[in-house]
Amino acid sequence: MKYMLEKPVKGTIGLQKYITAIHWRNGVLISDEPEKIGGRDLGPDPYTLLLSSLVGCTLATLRMYIDHKGLDISEIDVEANIFCKIENKETVAYIERKILFRDPPDLATQERLLQIAENCPVSKILKGNINISTELLE
Repeated sequence: MKYMLEKPVKGTIGLQKYITAIHWRNGVLISDEPEKIGGRDLGPDPYTLLLSSLVGCTLATLRMYIDHKGLDISEIDVEANIFCKIENKETVAYIERKILFRDPPDLATQERLLQIAENCPVSKILKGNINISTELLE
């Protein structure tokens, strides 16, 4: 099996409520929970981190395509949010993603860019089948 990351992402939490240090390839970022549930809001919560992955991947994928095609689009905004609904006694998550082109191209190009966004790698992972295996380290 070939991993997508050279090194795994590693997180650590101590006694300070909900503040985690997430170690990635080139540094550390802090994750926390909002104050309303007992955190100190010193960093993004897990849902924000998940949506950040989608937003970042969408933006990078669109920029690669726009640059490759030589399109005149200088700035792109992407926002995402998540909500859950109970359907057939199961919790179903819905992610809404919205894209704004500051220099909007013609409608045909906008439709193509929406297709490109739908196919960014993180979108594909989130829409596909995800298996999570969990084990204890010694």
